[in-house]
Amino acid sequence: MDRLRNYDIVFSGLKNGKHEFQLEIDKKFFQLFDTEQEFTEPKIMADVLMEKHTTFLEFWIKTKGTVDLVCDISNDGFTYPIESEISVLVKFGEEYDDSEIDVITIPSKDHAFNVAQLIYEDVMLSVPMKKVSPNISKEDLETLEKFSPKEEITEEPKSDPRWEALKNLKDKNK
Repeated sequence: MDRLRNYDIVFSGLKNGKHEFQLEIDKKFFQLFDTEQEFTEPKIMADVLMEKHTTFLEFWIKTKGTVDLVCDISNDGFTYPIESEISVLVKFGEEYDDSEIDVITIPSKDHAFNVAQLIYEDVMLSVPMKKVSPNISKEDLETLEKFSPKEEITEEPKSDPRWEALKNLKDKNK
């Protein structure tokens, strides 16, 4: 986690109340995660609002900016806007636990909370699975739809008669 230290929000020594932080998210940030990105040239700002309470912390993280994507249809590059907001409750306990959806438990002895993973996941989930350039014409989309595979409606399979016979046998023995 040392390489992510720039994304630590130090809360010890701060008074109870709201505190604001701003983090710049660029290509170097995503390289820290050693994963393949489906985008290039991220230019994103993360506004972090932390409200410190006596026994817990509340975080609101807003990410806003752009990433460059490659269109799945035309293979042309385009800039895609990213804008998202998440909130997380951080409470103190014995050990780190992020098994709950919007609640993270950190050890009571910690003095900072690292928001890098939250920002990373938030941005990655903001990128669409299907990347379609806004420059694609309606005619191109209609042609693509015309030749796309259609979903087949299948009837529910009838139950196997062998299972029915076993079920009847079971019912007789009751």
